[in-house]
Amino acid sequence: MSSDGLDKLFSPRSIAIIGASQKEGKIGHDVLLNIKEFGYKGRIYPINPKDTEVMGFKAYPSVLDVKEDIDLAVFAIPAPSVIEVIKECGKKGIKAAIVITAGFKETGPEGRKLELELAETARSYGIKVLGPNCLGFIDTASKVNASFAGVSPLTGDIAFFSQSGALCAAILDWAVKENIGFSKFISLGNKADISEITLLKALGDDPDTKVILGYIEDVKDGSEFMRVAKEVTAKKPVIICKSGGTKAGAKAASSHTGSLAGSEVAFDAAFAQTGIIRAATIEDLFDYAVAFSYQKLPQGVNLAIITNAGGPGIIAADAVERSSDAKVAPISKETVDYLRGSLPRGAALNNPVDVMGDADDQRYKTAVDAVLKDPNVNGAIVILTPQSNSRIKETAEVLAGNKREKPIFTSFIGGHLVEKGITVLRDSKIPNYRFPERAISSFNVMVKHKKMLDLPKEGFKTFAVNKDKVKKIIDEAVKSGQKEIPEYTARDIIESYGFRLPKGVLAKDAAEAQSSAEKIGYPVVMKIASPDILHKSDVGGVKVGLKDPREVEAAFNEMVKKAKAAAPNAGILGVLIQEMISGGKEVILGMMKDPQFGPMLMFGLGGIYVEVLKDVSFRIAPILPREASEMIDSIKSVELLKGARGEKPVDIDSIKEGLLRLSQLVVDFPVIKELDINPLNVFPADGKGGCVAIDARISIELEKY
Repeated sequence: MSSDGLDKLFSPRSIAIIGASQKEGKIGHDVLLNIKEFGYKGRIYPINPKDTEVMGFKAYPSVLDVKEDIDLAVFAIPAPSVIEVIKECGKKGIKAAIVITAGFKETGPEGRKLELELAETARSYGIKVLGPNCLGFIDTASKVNASFAGVSPLTGDIAFFSQSGALCAAILDWAVKENIGFSKFISLGNKADISEITLLKALGDDPDTKVILGYIEDVKDGSEFMRVAKEVTAKKPVIICKSGGTKAGAKAASSHTGSLAGSEVAFDAAFAQTGIIRAATIEDLFDYAVAFSYQKLPQGVNLAIITNAGGPGIIAADAVERSSDAKVAPISKETVDYLRGSLPRGAALNNPVDVMGDADDQRYKTAVDAVLKDPNVNGAIVILTPQSNSRIKETAEVLAGNKREKPIFTSFIGGHLVEKGITVLRDSKIPNYRFPERAISSFNVMVKHKKMLDLPKEGFKTFAVNKDKVKKIIDEAVKSGQKEIPEYTARDIIESYGFRLPKGVLAKDAAEAQSSAEKIGYPVVMKIASPDILHKSDVGGVKVGLKDPREVEAAFNEMVKKAKAAAPNAGILGVLIQEMISGGKEVILGMMKDPQFGPMLMFGLGGIYVEVLKDVSFRIAPILPREASEMIDSIKSVELLKGARGEKPVDIDSIKEGLLRLSQLVVDFPVIKELDINPLNVFPADGKGGCVAIDARISIELEKY
C-alpha cells in the first residue's frame, strides 16, 4: 500500500518504539510486546534513555543513536516530550509515526496548540502521523501490531478505522470471540495529519481489504471526503457509523475528541450521494460487514425465505416488505411444483417456504437447493428454530456445502441448542443472525450497494446564466456590509440564473405603488421592502389580491406603519409591487451552508407545509440530474405533485431544472450562506407547465468573501 507514502506506516521494515518499557502496565511495554508477539519480521528498536535492553532487544537513548534506517516510530511518551522527539525522527529520516500519546486537543486550548505544533513539525519533515491520542495500528498481512490493544485480531478482509480508541479495543475483543477477521485495524485518534480521507484512499487500493468499515464523529474536509468516497465505493463497500447526531451526542463528540459534529442531514446526504452505507449502530456495522465479506453480491432484489416455523417466516416476510430495496421473491411455478412433490403434505410452498417443524437437514437441503436454482430468486435466508426433530449441526453443514452462487443468510434462533450449528456456519463464512430482521437488513444494504454500482455514468448539467450580474450584486452587498440581500435584489440574482419571476417593481411611496400596480395589472401583491426584515408576514408586510388604486394606497400606508412599529431600526426602502400568480402547487427550493460539506440543497412542499410537515429532502451541491430527481421522489408527499386523487400532475421536470440551476448558483458563489425560494409555484404538466419563483431570500457570509 503506497497511497500518500503510507507504505512506511502499513508495511514498515523497521519500527522504533519511543518510550519502550520493561514495566508491565506501561503503554510502551504493551506496544513492544504486541509487536513482538504478533510475529513481526522486521527490525525492532526500543528507545529508552534509561535502559540498555528491553524484552531482549537492545535499547537506544534516541532514534539518532540507531545506525540503521527506521521506517516507523511509535510514540508512547508524555505529550510535552513529543515535539522534540518528532524533530529527532525528522533528522533521522523517519517518514511515518504513530503518536499513541494523549494530552493534545482533546484536553483544551493548550493541548490544541501543542497538536498544531506537532502537525506542523511533522509536515516540515515529511512525516505522516497517525494520532495523536489513539490506540495504534494493526496490519494482519504485514504482521504489524503497533498498538496497546489487549488482544490481536484474526486475519480477514475487513478493514476498520475509528476515531475512538476505546471503541477499537472493545470491538477487537468482541470480533475475536465472533471469529471476525481484519486486514487492517486503525485507530485515528485526533487526526492531526492522517484522516478518514487518507485511509479511504489507501484502503480503497489495498488488495487485502474487501470491505471498509469506519466509526467517525466528524470529517476534516467534506468536499474532499465526498470526492474520495465516490471513487472508493465504486471498488468496494464502505460502511460507516457516524455519531454525534443529537444535541447531546454532538456535545459528547466535542468533549471526547475535540471535534465538532456536523449536521446530520448533511452527513445523510453526503453518504447517499457517495454510495456510503450508513450503519445506525455498531451492531449494524458488523452485520453488514460480514454479509459483504462472506457473500457474493445479489444480482437482483428478490429474497426467498425458508423456515421450519411459521411465525419467524412471517416476521421475515414483513421485514422484507418494510425494507427500502429488497422484495419477497415470487417463487416460480416450476419450483413450487417440484417442492410439492418433494416436501411433506402441509408444507407451505410459496414464499416463505415452510418446511415444517419436524424438518431434518435433508428436507432443508431439498428446499434450499430448489429455491436457489429458481431464476426469480436472488438470495435466501434460512431460518431454523430448535425443535425435537431438528438436526441443527447437520443442517448447518448442508448449508455450508452449498456452492453459494447466490448469497445465503441464516437465522438460527435460540441459545445453547443452536451453538454448534452457528459454529459451523461461522467457520464456513455463512453470516448468521440471531433474528431474521438483522439478516434482511443486511441483504437490503447489499441490494442497495448493487443498485449503486449499476447506476449509469452521468455528468453535471450546466446552464447559460448571467454570472457577471450576480457577481456585481454580491460585490456591492459585501462592500456595503449587507449580509441579507433584499428580496427585490434576490429576485435579480435568481432571475440571472434562469428562474421565471412574477413582474415586480420597487415603489418608494404610495403614488409610485399605484402607478406600478397599473402597469403590472390588477390584482397585485404588495410586500414590504427592507433588508432588515426577513419574515415579512410576521410584521404585516405582505398583502395579496389588491384590486384597485385605493386598496394599494391604503395597504402601503398600513404596511409601512406596521413595519416601523414592529422593527423601529429597520431600513424601509418602500414596497415591492408584484404580479399576482395563482394556481399550481407550492414547493420550496432552499440552500444552507453546512460547516463541513458546504452548500446543502433542500426541497419540499412550500408555503406553510415546510414548517408544519417538515417533509423535505437534502443533497450536497453540486448535484447530478439523477440526484435532483431523487430529491423530488424522496419526500413522502411527492404523490401530491404527481397527481393524487384525480388532481393534475405538475411539471416535475421544471422542479428538477430549478434544483439544478440552484445548485449551479450556490457552487458558483460560495459566499451565499442561505437561500430560500419559497414558494415556487409549479403548474400542471398538461398545460403550459413550468414554474414561477414567488418569493426569494438570500444571505451571504461577508467574512468569507
